[in-house]
Amino acid sequence: MMPPMIHFVKGHGLGNDYIVINGADLPSALKPGQVMRICDRNWGVGSDGILLLVPAWAGADFGLRILNPDGSEAEKSGNGLRIFAKYLWDHGLARGRTTFRVDTKGGVVECTCHVRDGRMSFVTVEMGRASFRSAAIPMTGPDRDAVAVPLELPDGSKVTATVVSVGNPHCVVFDQPVTFARCIELGPHIETHPAFPERTNVQLFEVVDRSHVRIEIWERGAGYTLASGTSASAVAAACIRAGLVDDQVTVQMPGGDLEVQRMASGNLVQSGPARRVYRASVEVDDFS
Repeated sequence: MMPPMIHFVKGHGLGNDYIVINGADLPSALKPGQVMRICDRNWGVGSDGILLLVPAWAGADFGLRILNPDGSEAEKSGNGLRIFAKYLWDHGLARGRTTFRVDTKGGVVECTCHVRDGRMSFVTVEMGRASFRSAAIPMTGPDRDAVAVPLELPDGSKVTATVVSVGNPHCVVFDQPVTFARCIELGPHIETHPAFPERTNVQLFEVVDRSHVRIEIWERGAGYTLASGTSASAVAAACIRAGLVDDQVTVQMPGGDLEVQRMASGNLVQSGPARRVYRASVEVDDFS
């Protein structure tokens, strides 16, 4: 008798790669250890996380759980949502609809697939409204707007950051070199800083001009990342709040660019590509 197989699709959004699995195909729920093994780039398939299609639970059309490579669970992922939308479109699960809603732990998100000649060219995702309130992030201390706050690091040095939630937590760090070296130096310390009881994503940024920002990203539960949709949205929101950029901004990341716009409603909308890398299957027993 053949052992059970996990069928999956691997995709990426600007180099931020995810494995998409239909939860209905799993013989049992994935354990954190299995997630870690599957995402491992040496011992498994290799990815920045797993996107798990599940039944909707809050009135949307589809449900999405986002599993980090360390076995934890994320609330929201902009790149992941675009990859997920492409998966739904490619597999006919959207049933011809180009716009649909997805339940995530970070709230309901609307995705629109832009289709040309029967093929999806890019995806627009409405990420919702950014919140700077410390209780929404969450961040320790009294509830306040966490704008331009000092954070003391283990070596006694301090950085200034604006902390924002776009359905998941982000710490946007000001006045630091926007380099790979500085990102991997600061990222782990800020991610696990005592101020953030549920940890946080971290971004270093510099403003190029009123419509362009360049960033480096340390992702909670995943580490250094080539691109992140929620990070791009968080930095855009922080820079708009600080008056550094206009309401429409291109966020430049090592993996490529995302367009982020703050609408009149206050909601953030991002547009960008999603690509399928391959489809494959693995034996469940290989990751038990």
